[in-house]
Amino acid sequence: MLSKSIIASQIPHVLKGTSFKNLGSYYEGKVRDNYTKGDRRILITTDRLSAFDKIIALIPFKGQVLNTMTRFWFEETKDICPNYVLEYPDPNVIVGVECKPLMVEMVVRGYITGSTTTSLWYNYEKGVRSMGGNILPEGLKKNVKLPHPIITPTTKAAHGSHDANITPEEIVKQGLLTQEEWDELADKTLKLYARGVEIAAKQGVILVDTKYEFGRDPSGRIVLIDEIHTPDSSRFWITASYESRLMEGKEPENINKEFLRLWLADKGFIGEGEIPAIPEEILVETAEKYIQAFEMITGQSFVAEPGDVLARIEKNLTPYVS
Repeated sequence: MLSKSIIASQIPHVLKGTSFKNLGSYYEGKVRDNYTKGDRRILITTDRLSAFDKIIALIPFKGQVLNTMTRFWFEETKDICPNYVLEYPDPNVIVGVECKPLMVEMVVRGYITGSTTTSLWYNYEKGVRSMGGNILPEGLKKNVKLPHPIITPTTKAAHGSHDANITPEEIVKQGLLTQEEWDELADKTLKLYARGVEIAAKQGVILVDTKYEFGRDPSGRIVLIDEIHTPDSSRFWITASYESRLMEGKEPENINKEFLRLWLADKGFIGEGEIPAIPEEILVETAEKYIQAFEMITGQSFVAEPGDVLARIEKNLTPYVS
């Protein structure tokens, strides 16, 4: 684990964004900067932290954590579903095949929890018993395991807009996916989640919920795109303390961006209004959560050098400049 002082020293060098020339057509996602040229896409994972469908902070080394963790999981799941990656020229960069995104995000949940308006617990507490076409039983308590994992898909919102809950029937009726595509994505989603749960459990971690994004590559195959099983797309809890904290009515120990979401919620921010100022120590602790997630789940040490991330990426992408 990097020391707090090293993490803090990186705050002036966080990667807010890029504006490289001659890499291709540019598109800014919530967290990744995208450059597309022909059948190639370059994705640069920044240090932007997105929550409540907004950019709320810049977290030191976050981009590298996400990218290296995605690499780990793509290798561990490529037998279940192929992915779009061609190579990794930099710790923050993926070069992949340009794919046509399927316009649904596949959210899968093994536990009932969450604080946002699209979360399972938020809606259940308000009396909702049907989510994404799934009927939930009465009497569930926050943070308990569901009888079985469920898929609660959402629409894939444009940048700056909110994802919306949707049922499989509505997805097919609206023409977002064919029935055959939905069936294939649902099957792959549950298998990917099961693999994630299995690997995380060996490391003493609970994969609570996650989301997957899929696309079609130039040959027409359905492949995984974006990221997989990272602290941005997933919720992780620590197994050892889960049961005792549940019995005490405490929130589980988390190792993902839920830490910052909960901190903001305590300040009265759940997505609307002005974002409260986030102190340096909270930024550092959030970075530690990301690094801890990487190390706990992969079993690998996180290695990073503080300094100018943008200059390093520019150098490593030189071969791709037209």
